[in-house]
Amino acid sequence: MAGILDSLSKISRKDIVMSVRDIKKTFIEGGQPLKVLRGGGFDLYRGEIVALVGQSGSGKSTLLQCVGLLDKPTGGDIFINGAPIDKISEETRTKLRREKIGFVYQKHNLLSDFTALENVVLPMMSNGIDENVACSRAMKLLKMANVAHRASHYPSEMSGGEQQRVAIARAIANNPEILLADEPTGSLDPEHATIVFDLLLELVRKNKMSLLFVTHDMNLAKRADRIITIKNGVVK
Repeated sequence: MAGILDSLSKISRKDIVMSVRDIKKTFIEGGQPLKVLRGGGFDLYRGEIVALVGQSGSGKSTLLQCVGLLDKPTGGDIFINGAPIDKISEETRTKLRREKIGFVYQKHNLLSDFTALENVVLPMMSNGIDENVACSRAMKLLKMANVAHRASHYPSEMSGGEQQRVAIARAIANNPEILLADEPTGSLDPEHATIVFDLLLELVRKNKMSLLFVTHDMNLAKRADRIITIKNGVVK
C-alpha cells in the first residue's frame, strides 16, 4: 500500500498516473445481465486534463465510479502508477481513494447540516489532519474558490454556483493526485457553469493535478488537453 501512495507523489509530468485496460462492468437487472462497459481503456498522465464524452447511458458515470475505486469492474484492469488495483485490500482501496483521489459531482453533495468551512474541513480531519491546520487550509481554499465570505453559511444559504465552488474546494482539500468530475457544471446555468469550470481548471493546473471529467458540453470538452469517448460501452 505504501508503495502505491508514496510513488504517486514522485511521478513526473510524463508519467502515467492511471491506466485502464479492457474494462468491463456488468449489472444484473431483472435476472438478466446488463453490459454497461464492454472494453477499451486509456492512460491519464500527470497534470493532464482529459474530457470523457459519450451519449447518455453510454457508461461514463460507471467508468468514473470504477476508476475512482467506488465500484469494482467485472473485467479488465485498473492501474495507479503501474500498480494493479484489483489486488489490494478494501482498507487500502479506501485509504488510496481518500488520500489520492478527489471527486466533484454534478450536484454538490455538500452536507446540509454543516457550514461551507466545515464541509471542506471534514475530509482533512478524516485523514488525521489537525483541526486548526485543516481550518486554516480550508479558509485558503474557500478564498481561492471566491467563496470565503460564505464560510459560515450552510448549503441552503448559498446559490448553486457557490455550492459547487465549495464542493470543488472540498474535493481538493487533501491535495489529491487525481481529480474526477462527473458533469461538474451540469446543474448550473451557462453563466455560472463557465465560472465554475474556469475555477476548476485553474485549481487543477495550479496544483498540478490530473483531471478526468465527464461532460455533455463539447465546448467544455474542447478545453481539455485530450478527449476520450465511450460508444456502446467501449472506451476509445
